[in-house]
Amino acid sequence: MVFPQNKVGSGTTKQLGDIAEDAALHYLQARGLRLLDRNYRTPGRGGGEIDLIMRAPDSTLVFVEVRQRRSTSHGGAAASVSATKQRRIIFAARHYLMRWPEPPPCRFDVVSVEPSGTLWLQAAFEAC
Repeated sequence: MVFPQNKVGSGTTKQLGDIAEDAALHYLQARGLRLLDRNYRTPGRGGGEIDLIMRAPDSTLVFVEVRQRRSTSHGGAAASVSATKQRRIIFAARHYLMRWPEPPPCRFDVVSVEPSGTLWLQAAFEAC
């Protein structure tokens, strides 16, 4: 799926992020993943957020960070997932998993939505 060119230059950062999340969701669903939760946030300040929580066909729980960039001049969207951002996502994932009596296998993916197309990085980082 290609990022809609007519949307790249217009809208707020939140609106553009929502468009990117929608594109990523459709991209992953077309590849057999099923949505479990969207925009999961931990309570309180300083917590984390997970854009999409999906279930892969093999039952793996997939925590997805969606990144969007208007250009790739600064390394692209996937390069913008910093170590701090990864820690916050991992924190939120651990919080989410507390409700599961026996957590399934999990992984952290990044979906990069850019004008040139969508890039899906499976197991982009690991929880330490």
